[in-house]
Amino acid sequence: MMMPISTRIPVTKSATMLVLALSLSACGDSGTADVSQWMKEVRQQTRVSIKPLSEPKKFTPFSYDAKNREDPYSPNKLAMALAKARKDGGTIRPDLDRRREALESFPLDTVVMVGTLTKPGLTYALLQVDKSIYQVKVGNYVGQNLGMVTKITDGDVSLKEVVQDAAGDWVEREAKLELQESQK
Repeated sequence: MMMPISTRIPVTKSATMLVLALSLSACGDSGTADVSQWMKEVRQQTRVSIKPLSEPKKFTPFSYDAKNREDPYSPNKLAMALAKARKDGGTIRPDLDRRREALESFPLDTVVMVGTLTKPGLTYALLQVDKSIYQVKVGNYVGQNLGMVTKITDGDVSLKEVVQDAAGDWVEREAKLELQESQK
């Protein structure tokens, strides 16, 4: 059985009014007067003492006088330093016209030393690239940076690479291939 619309509306209004009345009653005095009184007493008893700040240090600005000094970033100073470096150490000249060897077409990090081979008066290093093994002796070239073999021992191959630095000058750097144990 359904109630007529006229009787349903007052019930909804009544329920809404009841909820509003309960909500507003929660906003009333909830007994915080004693807390407020305690806060007032504590504020009156507490004395705040602030120490005076010390005087700030006197700032003296630095006066930079560069009239009689050379600018460290001047192009003239850089040009003189480069000229001196070329004069002192610019004697390295790689032979770019020589015939290339097989191992010079591989990057040095793909070349692995797998052993040595000794004949009377001559020691060879056995180097592996992919699945091929190559014999090299002192004086052979390995890697893409003009790396010449300078020393072969049972445990490693020493190389002297010739590369260009940032200024375009040729410089030498040491490199080494160490013996890799077989992995089974």
